[in-house]
Amino acid sequence: MAMAAILLLILTLFTNSKADQDFDVRQHLSTVTRYGAVKDIVDKSFLPSDIPDGCTPIHLNLVARHGTRSPTKKRMRELEKLASHIQELLKDAKEKNLSLQKVPAWLEKWESPWKGKLKGGELDSKGEEEMYQLGIRVRERFPDIFNEEYHPDVYPIKTTQVPRASSSAVAFGMGLFSGKGSLGPGRHRAFAVTSESRASDIILRFFDCCQTYKDYRKNQGPAVDKLKEPILAEITSALAKRYDFNFTRQDISSLWFLCKQETSLLDINDQACSLFSPIEVALLEWTDDLEVFIVKGYGKSLNYRMGVPLLKDVVQSMDQAIKAKEDNEAPGSYEKARLRVAHAETVVPFSCLLGLFLEGSDFQRIQKEEPLDLPPKPPQKRNWRGSTVAPFSGNNMLILYSCLANSSSKYFVQVLHNEHPIPMPERIVHPHLKHDYNTLCNVNLGQPKQKPETSKLSQLFRWLFWLGNDDTPSHRVEL
Repeated sequence: MAMAAILLLILTLFTNSKADQDFDVRQHLSTVTRYGAVKDIVDKSFLPSDIPDGCTPIHLNLVARHGTRSPTKKRMRELEKLASHIQELLKDAKEKNLSLQKVPAWLEKWESPWKGKLKGGELDSKGEEEMYQLGIRVRERFPDIFNEEYHPDVYPIKTTQVPRASSSAVAFGMGLFSGKGSLGPGRHRAFAVTSESRASDIILRFFDCCQTYKDYRKNQGPAVDKLKEPILAEITSALAKRYDFNFTRQDISSLWFLCKQETSLLDINDQACSLFSPIEVALLEWTDDLEVFIVKGYGKSLNYRMGVPLLKDVVQSMDQAIKAKEDNEAPGSYEKARLRVAHAETVVPFSCLLGLFLEGSDFQRIQKEEPLDLPPKPPQKRNWRGSTVAPFSGNNMLILYSCLANSSSKYFVQVLHNEHPIPMPERIVHPHLKHDYNTLCNVNLGQPKQKPETSKLSQLFRWLFWLGNDDTPSHRVEL
């Protein structure tokens, strides 16, 4: 009996050690995760079918987040305050002749890498590369769509007036159209990137124009902090004992932020991140994911229903593509792709409108307009992870296919999340369309009141479906 208990203990220790070795912190940084670390993480239980014979892509919609960016000015000041407080704690410990043997050597000399920097939030060089390579891959994957001579009406690129988003759109376009022009050794070409005013952009910055949402988000701050508090308290206590150092909760919060920034921007994961155990990283990641869920995702229906103008823009672009196809319009005379680069606050609600990352009975509860449960706490598994829902450069693509007359469906739409097929629940979009943006958001932008969608768009929804494990009619999806 005693031998069995010893063997079980050894096995448990070995298993935990193996799990720690396999733990890659780069994949657990919530929405501060770099695209390359997570873009190929997929739901292995979902086996997408091949595109049916006789079906050709005729239009592509892209909704992408900007690439990896630098910390904002506010967060840079936070790191400078952290450095100052660490030095105060070190000085106090030395004056009291307290041991510092357990304190990591790097922490004693650490200064913020962004010390003295006056501006922040801009696109980082790593983010430029992410978006540039994404543009190249999209073009190579869909040559039938990107086979026309460039014109801004054929391949419009839309972004917001926030520089990191517009810079990302430029980097994406440089990759998409690389080798297609005559500028420089890379044979680049000029292309247009357009944006709406921040004050009235209800397609890509609907969250910024929605007063109801801004009030909700502000009011949720204390509730979100209260949810995070027990985890921060637990980890603060653990690190204070582990390193014999008087860390505060604010220190731990700032060190977690530093961990994410060092890993994503500087490729350093053996400093701030090494202070935390894998389970502590998982818990801190979960608290970030809770915040994204509550203030950007399924936590409140307003979060995603205010994104209906974007959804309608996507569907109307496909409607126009179908009309151009059926009217036999001349190549080069109609749009073949509508490409948008915006923010996590854009991509997350749009993913929710498509019903991505739902679990169990969540879809039925959305239909009944009931609130969803919060994502389960580690070590329980969950679909909702900020690192895969909206990493830097995270994206959704909707590709419209035209099929031969003898096919089971004349048109269909394949949905890709981070460039991979993803399952969608049936009839997910239709319930959202009854909601009017101006009514939801209590705004008056001088625009006519939106009317409920007519049968024309409803008919288009019948063509939208994901390709499941086989091609039987049961896998048709009405959005």
